[in-house]
Amino acid sequence: MKIIVCENYAEMSARAAELIAELVKAKPDCVLGLATGSTPVGMYKELISKNEAGEISFKDVTTYNLDEYYPIEPTHEQSYRYFMNVNLFDHIDINKEKTFVPNGLTQNPEEEGAAYDAAIEAAGGVDLQVLGIGQNGHIAFNEPDDALIAGTHITSLTEDTIDANSRFFASRDDVPTRAFTMGIGSIMKAKKIILLANGKNKHAAIAKMLDDKITTQCPATILKAHADVYLFCDKDAYNG
Repeated sequence: MKIIVCENYAEMSARAAELIAELVKAKPDCVLGLATGSTPVGMYKELISKNEAGEISFKDVTTYNLDEYYPIEPTHEQSYRYFMNVNLFDHIDINKEKTFVPNGLTQNPEEEGAAYDAAIEAAGGVDLQVLGIGQNGHIAFNEPDDALIAGTHITSLTEDTIDANSRFFASRDDVPTRAFTMGIGSIMKAKKIILLANGKNKHAAIAKMLDDKITTQCPATILKAHADVYLFCDKDAYNG
């Protein structure tokens, strides 16, 4: 794991965006795995600026998002499809028909998960996967548990995760209690992974991820078994 400790959130966002930009320049038809939440927003703004400046083009890029609430309509302002449109896709030259988010309205979640993984495989796999990390060490919506699921699936959200996400909703009662998520196996198949973390509230999770153990009680620890991971974090997340 390559650890890049940045002075602040702005530097973290800029340096992570530069790594993605390098890939897009080298492989214009690359497949990107994308994440939602507040952490990658700064990085997305940097990518938008690079696109507007003509440094990079996303016209041949394909994207697959990590997760989506379930059930939820794609037009709901808290859906991850809506989030990606507002924070990235609406502002770059990407073909939205090549941007994929799990279907939050499917009547057959098991079939949807299998089809999502199959589509990623058919596209040649994810070249670079962006991840955040939860305070409890979750990646995507793979929460701490006795066992972790390999493929894309529906999962129940922990109370801690519901609490953390409630700031985006009118009330805690409005937060969906289930979500689609890429599984640990799906994530680990990515050729390269970027993990973003900022703020003191992420320090405990980062410290746990970087210790000597791999445990399902901190799903992010599995990333130590991947051959090409970049951790971009600020000093607060790294030092506490």
